[in-house]
Amino acid sequence: MSETITAVDSRPAVVTRPGARLKTQIVVVGGGAGGLELVRRLGARLGRETFDIILVERNRTHIWKPLLHEVAAGSLDANLDEVGYRSHCHRWGYRFFYGEMAGLDREKRRVLIAPIRDEDGREVMGAHAIRYDYLVIAVGSVSNDFGTPGVAEHCLFLDSAAEADRFRQKLLNQCLRVSREMSADPAADAYVRVVIVGGGATGVELAAELFNAAAALRFYGLEVFDETRLKVTLIEAGPRLLPSLPEKLAEAARAELEALGVRVLTGVSVVGARDDGVALQNGEFIAGDMRVWAAGVKGPSLLSDLDGLEATRGNQLVVQDTLQTTRDPRVFAIGDCASYTPPGAARPVPPRAQAAHQMADRAYGNLLALLRGKPLKPFRYHDHGSLVSLSRYSTVGSLMGNLIGGRMAIEGRLARFVYMSLYRMHLIAIHGWVKGAAMILVGHVNRIVRPRLKLH
Repeated sequence: MSETITAVDSRPAVVTRPGARLKTQIVVVGGGAGGLELVRRLGARLGRETFDIILVERNRTHIWKPLLHEVAAGSLDANLDEVGYRSHCHRWGYRFFYGEMAGLDREKRRVLIAPIRDEDGREVMGAHAIRYDYLVIAVGSVSNDFGTPGVAEHCLFLDSAAEADRFRQKLLNQCLRVSREMSADPAADAYVRVVIVGGGATGVELAAELFNAAAALRFYGLEVFDETRLKVTLIEAGPRLLPSLPEKLAEAARAELEALGVRVLTGVSVVGARDDGVALQNGEFIAGDMRVWAAGVKGPSLLSDLDGLEATRGNQLVVQDTLQTTRDPRVFAIGDCASYTPPGAARPVPPRAQAAHQMADRAYGNLLALLRGKPLKPFRYHDHGSLVSLSRYSTVGSLMGNLIGGRMAIEGRLARFVYMSLYRMHLIAIHGWVKGAAMILVGHVNRIVRPRLKLH
């Protein structure tokens, strides 16, 4: 008989099988880069006989978050590149539970799950709980609007594939409007105006990707539309773009963007957003048909008061060097939602994909150590550098490596190759070597045979 979860409000959920003893349950909440890699490795290693590895995730599919700017611009079809959790869990020996974490009961060791509703708002499954012996919270991050008036109501975010797809639909609709205006009057002063707030990797990559998408639209029915009808403004409150990169590379990225036609504003803050643009601290108003907020991240608000666990002002769970939370050794946190400051460091480990990958690896090792009664090992973050892709136009970045003895600035084709290699490494981490290599090969074929843009 197949395993089932008995999930009720009055008692912990248990995994049952007639005549079987209670299994050790490891619950991972969040199927992002770190969480998905962790459950794959745990499921493959521990199996289903005496352990039950459960992934709780509010989405049905996974897509690598650094690719969301390509989904937003239509350059990447999420339906082809996403990973279905149900098929993935069947392959790797864990169980997927569709739902969203609503709270935590540490005394009874239960993860509280919010009611599940369909698209019409009707309840599919009521509020319930899932028992855990060990819990790993890997819920990632969300955009931080810093309380700026109007941002939540009038700006778009790129926190999920659904939000990226919403941006893409709005972009295509606006391009169609402008194309129709130009068809009726070739001299019309019609433009697609996009304002991007935040000069980090997401904002910079999206700005470049938009021009790549606009240039391709002429091949898909909008013959009178091209990138000259796109007006993009990129706003950064700090003194320069891409603070994680050396200044020389950041300036190279700015020069590339400005050559494309992007208006780059640095050292100026947004003080408000409306449905027709954003207001700046210096009094200027930037008109925008679409407004994208990519100015910072924080942990989900749920983590600010999660049954007494210590959290930062940015809603990140504070963890020890073993990645266990400071107030409960049975609860781990990894990825963007975890705050860990290495000894002697002034700042916590940055919320990056490489940090999530490294944390997943250490959490995997420490969970196995706990199960075997062995000492846990401390997490050590290794900064391998940062890379930023300016679509097909350029790639810039810096690498840290033992082979080169320090930092190496890279641009052009080498940087682009390394950037693409990061995604390939992610595929191998979540699929294993055999299927990961096959997925990479399929990706190469798809780039040749499928359309350059997703228009539906």
